[in-house]
Amino acid sequence: MTFPMRGALPAALALFITWAAPSDQDRALLTANDPPPNGVWIDALDLTNAPIRRPRAGRGQTTPPPPLTFALGGTPYPHALPLLANTDLAIDLHGQATRFLADVGVDDERKDGQATVIFGVWVDGKKVADSSLMRSGEPPKRIAVDLTGARRLTLAVSDAGDGPRDDSADFGGAVIVMAPGAQRPSIAAPVAETKPAIAPSRTARPRINSPRVTGATPGRPFLFRIPASGDGPLTFTAKGLPAGLMLDPRTGIMTGSLKQASRTVVEVTAKGPAGSATGEITIVGGDDALALTPPLGWNSWNVWGGTVSDEKVRAAADALVKSGLAAQGYTYVNIDDAWEGPRTADGEITTNEKFPNMKALADYVHAQGLKIGIYSSPGPRTCQQRYAGSYQHEAQDAHSYATWGFDYLKYDWCSYTEIEPDRNNPAGLKKPYLVMRDILKTLDRDIVFSLCQYGWGNVWEWGNEVGGHLWRMTGDITDTWPSMAGIGFAQTGREKFAGPGGWNDTDMLVVGKVGWGRELRDSRLTANEQLTHISLWSLQAAPLLIGADLSQIDAFTVDLLGNSEVLAVNQDPLGRPAGRVSGDGWFEVWARPLADGTTAVGLFNRSPEAAPVVARWSDLKLTGAQPVRDLWQQKDLGTSSDQLTATVPRHGVVFVRIGRPRQ
Repeated sequence: MTFPMRGALPAALALFITWAAPSDQDRALLTANDPPPNGVWIDALDLTNAPIRRPRAGRGQTTPPPPLTFALGGTPYPHALPLLANTDLAIDLHGQATRFLADVGVDDERKDGQATVIFGVWVDGKKVADSSLMRSGEPPKRIAVDLTGARRLTLAVSDAGDGPRDDSADFGGAVIVMAPGAQRPSIAAPVAETKPAIAPSRTARPRINSPRVTGATPGRPFLFRIPASGDGPLTFTAKGLPAGLMLDPRTGIMTGSLKQASRTVVEVTAKGPAGSATGEITIVGGDDALALTPPLGWNSWNVWGGTVSDEKVRAAADALVKSGLAAQGYTYVNIDDAWEGPRTADGEITTNEKFPNMKALADYVHAQGLKIGIYSSPGPRTCQQRYAGSYQHEAQDAHSYATWGFDYLKYDWCSYTEIEPDRNNPAGLKKPYLVMRDILKTLDRDIVFSLCQYGWGNVWEWGNEVGGHLWRMTGDITDTWPSMAGIGFAQTGREKFAGPGGWNDTDMLVVGKVGWGRELRDSRLTANEQLTHISLWSLQAAPLLIGADLSQIDAFTVDLLGNSEVLAVNQDPLGRPAGRVSGDGWFEVWARPLADGTTAVGLFNRSPEAAPVVARWSDLKLTGAQPVRDLWQQKDLGTSSDQLTATVPRHGVVFVRIGRPRQ
């Protein structure tokens, strides 16, 4: 995906940047061992904590790895800033610099033309240079910026919207020329962030939240907790429940078994001390009527990793209810890897000492109106290697999951590479999922089927075909801006493969306290980056699976995860995910049509400084005056015509709904 620049560069900017390939004389300046007069190589600054590529030791190597070398267009650069994609570096100039020079491009180590990056330069908060999209194999471009009187220089690299993998971006010969006798430049501290204002997730008056549609196979166990919030105690009523279902008026939990295939609109009411709320829940009975909206819930991996236990899973279920997130529709409590024990003599899977009784655990979760998930691999071992996968035991394992009472299975590729080593063989890639799909169909229990196969085939193109209800599109996420942004902003174009019953999965959430089984810490994403994370996942109709310790969840994270209007976009029953409608690598607009005729729109700023972002009606296929509502603040912004312009924080978002709902 390329990013065409909108119009020509401003005249002032054109004075600072040269687009022609550097001349031999220019290149000699930046490829020298010694800096120009009064020059300071940026790689001579303290880059200890800078986001740069660093030498890596090979597997099993005990000696230190050799230093990186840098080359652009066949020319080596003794000095360079190898900035990682989707990162930036700010430098304090102390008002004493005169010029910045660098040749920019993808390092010659990348020769296949697949790496794409965009280089940008900001001076005192304003963008003054932009390379436009550059590919590996292309000649470098010269950036020359006048720094007279400037206090702060920020250098940044964007992954150009296709993810940061193999984006070896170099500021070759990056040098700052200082005034004679000037103080040496230094790495600058990050600019303090203003925490974004978001609406509280809790309200005194009852409210019916999302999801508003659910489904099950007739004759199999049905479980659905009405997603209703408000001061309690709440009591519930329902009009028009389909045959075979019953409602507990004290808990709002529907149970039973649908008698026949049908699509029934049920009127539900929640009453409490502060009033009442009435809404509609659509219940669909049919073969494989599962995951009609993206799954909402919790997964153990990003917080507990291999240390997950029965006690921690129960605590997560308790916390979903106590925090109010269950009342916002979060339903699944999913155990990831590391629950498995040895197989018995006849091949039955057992649990390890951390899970003494899986059926009792499932019953505990179900009693709260929640559902429970489990994990395995189609290969002989799971991703943790020391635990048994399901290879050649698929039917035994699936029947165990059903007997225990599980509602969700994450099936992680991992060691199946030993069975199918050819990543270009579609039939071989599909085979293990087809095997498990056919077995799941024979069970007397509905089980949502989650495929995890990143890097081996375009699973989003055939996930539905093999029975998947969601499929991982990405590598493992971490709680950093390069990881989250690199994953989220690379998904445009794949939205056409997702919809009710089958969803693109961009991995679990990295907000709240995470740790992967090590020491817990607050997410390293800033507050604005967390809003971007949840907004982008909601626009893309991605599953929202919390990866945090819910027993220590704070108010901001509850409000972040529990915003009813944001979740309504994620759970919109039309099920049409967003794609990018405009962007230049730094500023992007994503849009999603909603069932009521309105449009959800995210205005994203991927740059290192706050800046205005524009959503144009022509890109959104809108005309005329349109009302605009801020979803995070749950506040009407008035009416706009032709376009919406918003100042968006660094790495932040303005998330809105545009248009008038159909009556």
